[in-house]
Amino acid sequence: LMTTSSFSQQPSEMVLGVLVNICSNPANTVVIVSGRRSQDLQEWFGQVNNLGLIAEHGYKFRPPGGDKWETHLNVEPSWHDVVLPVLEHYVECTDGSYLEKKESALVWHYQDTDPDYGSWQAKELLDQLESVMANQPVEAAKGNGIIEVKPQGASKGAAADIVFSWTRKAKDDVDFVFCVGDDRSDEEMFAAVEHVTFSPHMPAEVFACTVGAKPSKAPFYLDDPNEVLDVLRNLSIL
Repeated sequence: LMTTSSFSQQPSEMVLGVLVNICSNPANTVVIVSGRRSQDLQEWFGQVNNLGLIAEHGYKFRPPGGDKWETHLNVEPSWHDVVLPVLEHYVECTDGSYLEKKESALVWHYQDTDPDYGSWQAKELLDQLESVMANQPVEAAKGNGIIEVKPQGASKGAAADIVFSWTRKAKDDVDFVFCVGDDRSDEEMFAAVEHVTFSPHMPAEVFACTVGAKPSKAPFYLDDPNEVLDVLRNLSIL
């Protein structure tokens, strides 16, 4: 399980090459779990055979070996009428911020704003969203430089459960799980894989790693994306 929150553009040929190698082993189930749009993941990773893709925090997914995107959530977009004006207001009054519209979610980006003012505005926005979103089927979450409003039930924890359901169907036994991510939203995924350690249905060695030393539900950490790539490269030759 890997996430793409640090990707702002198409991944390098080196990254793609490592993914091709590790996915070529039929014993492996490899899945990228991301908050990005399905179009982005398809463009960046669609050519890697047997790679599973999960977009928009679990809202859409493409199983390993599959070519069609599916969703297990059906949410009417009427909540946009309530949330969109609030986000547009914060774009107008916060220099450097912008709004991203996904198929399932709305995202306010503030990573390019003044750090202190952007953080203050993010806190204010979360408080305001909490009041306007009452009785709406969505939730607001803070990520690295973003506030995202997304359907309830769309989370990387739920995405991890989808991956394990694929794995149980495709493999007789699972003995190793490696899960890595660097975003606040990955904490839900780390919590989900922790349960695998104690599951009688899928006994496995579980290694959950955050990227960068920081408080996390993951018991291990890697220093930076280069170390993540090194680990994946070593796994690909096992």
